[in-house]
Amino acid sequence: MKNFFLPELFKISILYVSFLLFNFCFMPQLARKNNITLNIILSILVTAVSIVTWMVANTYSQAYRLVEFDDLNNGYGVFFGEAFTYIFFLYLLFNVYAFFNEQGITLLNKSNFLKRYNKNIIQEIFIATRIWLISLMILAVVLSPGFDYEFLLFWFIGPPINILVCFLSIYHLIPHLRKEQKGFGRFFWGNVGLTVPIILILLLFLASFMRGGPAIPITLILTSISLICITTPAAWFIYKNKFEKLSEIQMLKTELGKSDANLNFLKSQINPHFLFNALNTLFGTALQENAERTGEGIQKLGDMMRFMLHENTQDKISLTREVEYLNNYIDLQKLRTSRSADIKIDTHIEEQINTLQITPMLLIPFIENAFKHGISLQQPSYIKITLQTKESTLYFDISNSIYTKADNDPEKLKSGIGLENVKQRLSLLYYGKHELIIRESAKEFFVHLTLQLD
Repeated sequence: MKNFFLPELFKISILYVSFLLFNFCFMPQLARKNNITLNIILSILVTAVSIVTWMVANTYSQAYRLVEFDDLNNGYGVFFGEAFTYIFFLYLLFNVYAFFNEQGITLLNKSNFLKRYNKNIIQEIFIATRIWLISLMILAVVLSPGFDYEFLLFWFIGPPINILVCFLSIYHLIPHLRKEQKGFGRFFWGNVGLTVPIILILLLFLASFMRGGPAIPITLILTSISLICITTPAAWFIYKNKFEKLSEIQMLKTELGKSDANLNFLKSQINPHFLFNALNTLFGTALQENAERTGEGIQKLGDMMRFMLHENTQDKISLTREVEYLNNYIDLQKLRTSRSADIKIDTHIEEQINTLQITPMLLIPFIENAFKHGISLQQPSYIKITLQTKESTLYFDISNSIYTKADNDPEKLKSGIGLENVKQRLSLLYYGKHELIIRESAKEFFVHLTLQLD
């Protein structure tokens, strides 16, 4: 008993100490490129010592096997071969885990493909891969070299394939099916169809390693069963419980944002009848005095106020009405700046004859920002505005000059507040349906917005 227990305990202790050295000493230094030569030499020495120690320990704990060999030297040679193969594979796994633990997040962050899907996917892949590597190391330690290795081989191949299919399902396949109003049945049979080419590819890759043994066929069968019976329902369950709850939270945030916006709007309202009566009086006075430009400006201002009072409270309005409001605002600004030859306002806004719907007052903050911060009556200035639609997609671009404001200018302190508000509205009302790019240089401020409309 002593000749078995103590050598086995010694072998496990060697593995544990080696894992600690690789994970916390050697690999972190190598990942940071510190003392590379020294840490490589120490890693090789630890591996060599472990191989010799493992072989010696085996001659005590598995001495009963020596009777199977006619020549003791042959027996020791087999023990050394087993120790070398086992320690080499296990320590390679230790180093892979230690390296991934140090650099995994950095490597995954370099993938633009992953970043497109979800900000949490990189962290989730990192955690799932670490769990798989840890479980693989535990199995490799528990299973001895002479043990039937079918399960170990399956665990080496099966979980990575299942993890990839699971993430593919959660972040691509299921969302696509849900948009088409398809249910679990379509997803299930789709994954069955996906499993077939995956297994065929694995079979082609592993065929040269079969050598008549059952390990690889068993691995392929278990991988197929796990993909269909475990990963497929698990991915559907995770999506339903995670992303649809997130959608509900997003919808509640949207409704709350609308309520706050409506409340703030109502608080800011003043008596509309008084304002319209005052505007009508000013409009009549301007016509009597032949002040056509003043009358035109008052009329456009009245149209804008009617829009704000009657249509701004709706969830969606026609894109045509939103564009009319933008044009009225731009025309009013042109009246203010028309006497300055150094101010250039260039607009290319397509007339909208479609039935597209948009959230009211969504685009105007960008134009207001351009006129507020990009126009100077004392310096050359310009604004360029382009708006067009293609099918159900709106493309909106605006660029303006930048000039330095005085430190005591109150508008300098307010800069950026309107844009932050509109960013919040876009994230609430058009989550996953918009792309907003804002660039600022020393001489120009540029905004590009792509919006998927209903």
